[in-house]
Amino acid sequence: MMYHNNPYYPGRQVPDYGRNHQWPQQNYHQHSSHDHGNSPYVVDIEQATEQNQSFRTALWTGKHLQLTLMSIRPGEDIGLERHPNVDQFLRIESGQGLVQMGARRENLYYQQYVQDDFAIFVPAGTWHNVINTGYRPLKLYTIYAPPEHPFGTIQQTKQDAMAAERHI
Repeated sequence: MMYHNNPYYPGRQVPDYGRNHQWPQQNYHQHSSHDHGNSPYVVDIEQATEQNQSFRTALWTGKHLQLTLMSIRPGEDIGLERHPNVDQFLRIESGQGLVQMGARRENLYYQQYVQDDFAIFVPAGTWHNVINTGYRPLKLYTIYAPPEHPFGTIQQTKQDAMAAERHI
């Protein structure tokens, strides 16, 4: 096996696995629907997102960051919302939709169609919505900084999510 210098730790040698190295499956966790937060965690995010059947599943909730998987049914949306102190990142893994954003809920001046592999950045305080415009579930994951939902959140349907938000 060949070795090269580690640029982050001068003087330490690290294995050079090459571009075509096949990593064993045990190097990451298979997706499970419980929150792995506050523990080290590695996951095949594309696989986890595409396997998720729930409207919202908190997969990892830490002190400053949260990863949530979402599956939006055809014709449904995430719901017009605004997070005053939370920046948000969303990535579409499969499906297609329409993103709407604006400074006021009555003026969603920013509109963009999205599909597989698109990333969406929502600044804190921005009203936003993502609508599934396709014929199959829109599969996405979102990262909140700081966390937005309680540790362990699993909401099977949008109606479950709306009911939970009414109780907050």
